[in-house]
Amino acid sequence: MTSITATRLATILGPWRSQSPAYAALADRIRLVALDGRLAHGTRMPAERDLAAALGLSRTTVAAAYARLRDAGSLESRRGSGSFVSLGTRPAAVAAVDGIALDFTKAAMPAAGPVAACFAAAAGLIGPELSRSGYEITGHPALRGAVAAHFARRGVPTDPEQILVTSGAQHAIALLTRVLATPGDRALIEQPTYPHAIDALQAAKARPVPVPVDVEGGWDLAEAEAAMRDATPSLGYVMPDFQNPTGASLSEDERGRLARAADRHGTVLIADETTMWLDLRRGPRRPLAAYSPAVVTVGGLGKLAWGGLRVGWIRASRSLVARLAQSRTSMDLGTPVFEQLVAVELLARERELVAERRTRLADGLAAMREGLAEQFPQWTVPDPDGGLALWLDCSPWSSSELVLGAREEGLALTAGPRFGLNGAFEGRLRLPFTDSPESIRAAVGALRRAADRHASGPLAEPLVAV
Repeated sequence: MTSITATRLATILGPWRSQSPAYAALADRIRLVALDGRLAHGTRMPAERDLAAALGLSRTTVAAAYARLRDAGSLESRRGSGSFVSLGTRPAAVAAVDGIALDFTKAAMPAAGPVAACFAAAAGLIGPELSRSGYEITGHPALRGAVAAHFARRGVPTDPEQILVTSGAQHAIALLTRVLATPGDRALIEQPTYPHAIDALQAAKARPVPVPVDVEGGWDLAEAEAAMRDATPSLGYVMPDFQNPTGASLSEDERGRLARAADRHGTVLIADETTMWLDLRRGPRRPLAAYSPAVVTVGGLGKLAWGGLRVGWIRASRSLVARLAQSRTSMDLGTPVFEQLVAVELLARERELVAERRTRLADGLAAMREGLAEQFPQWTVPDPDGGLALWLDCSPWSSSELVLGAREEGLALTAGPRFGLNGAFEGRLRLPFTDSPESIRAAVGALRRAADRHASGPLAEPLVAV
């Protein structure tokens, strides 16, 4: 049974007060952090008295919030056992978007044009595979070779033996953190960052060491160097290209500086390249692995081709690939062969895929920027060089209140704190521009209505992880 302490829950909730009565505002925030995955279904909640003490409230207020959650079906109380987070009988990811017309919680696109043809081509190649076992713990030789060639084209000579094929990039991140981190290890991580990277570190019981990243200035490399010197993290997670959610990219000089610092202090850098292809106008940059042989690279085709194709990879030293393969056997015995054959076909059409995605993302970005300029003229809207989403300062509105209000307008979003540690980024909102221009305009309109109807006004001072 998973449980959460009152102190930990208070940190996750962040600045939750609004113009609503305290019990209602607290209930809404607990419901939000359950919907976006920060509180898992079935988690045992703190006792009313403990949460009241942690939040500086009366027990009556917390009891009223719990009652409101029970009435909404978001909390189940069992006599003698406590109260538990409830998202119904369905998985949280499904329950979170139930009845939603516009789902903007995922920064992902429908399948690219060539995907169907690549599936058809792979079907013609599957015959000889059926006479083999189908278990390829390190990956199908054809795909390992294709991924190695992909790195070689980008200036990083790679042998197929340095590639481990995974069931998506998230599987790769989870596998790496499991092998490279032991409970209590410190791990460098961007702040804000990809939410499931935070989840992977927490699952490994590593202690995150945050490094600030922002839309305009990118990474605070002086802070990163100091963190590696003082905290000696065993590993670090970064997205060098079109970082999720800020859209920032490391320059060539910054890549070298970061890699050299990691080498000096013995930190293994995990470079997540899943967004690397999504360049609108920046131009190519060398992989972070070009600056140090110790850099481990994660990649995949989910953002470029289709999220339904659960194929990813890890590029690492042969010795680390062997360790990863050995550890993997307790999780699974390899990636499906058919999907790997599809991935080989897709990598052969890389330029075609990139050109198609660039056009779609450029149209989506233009529609998002135009809609926000019309509906939220007081916001400063970034104009990123690539990526999948905008990371907006949504002041004077609370991100969490906007997200809850948007659900009533049929729009599902993810609140800013989901991308940070310890309740940070209540004043930030991620808006993907991956959908059609028509859907994007409808989403911005729904967000405007939510702001008009539900937002409570100026934010309290946000809690920032130091």
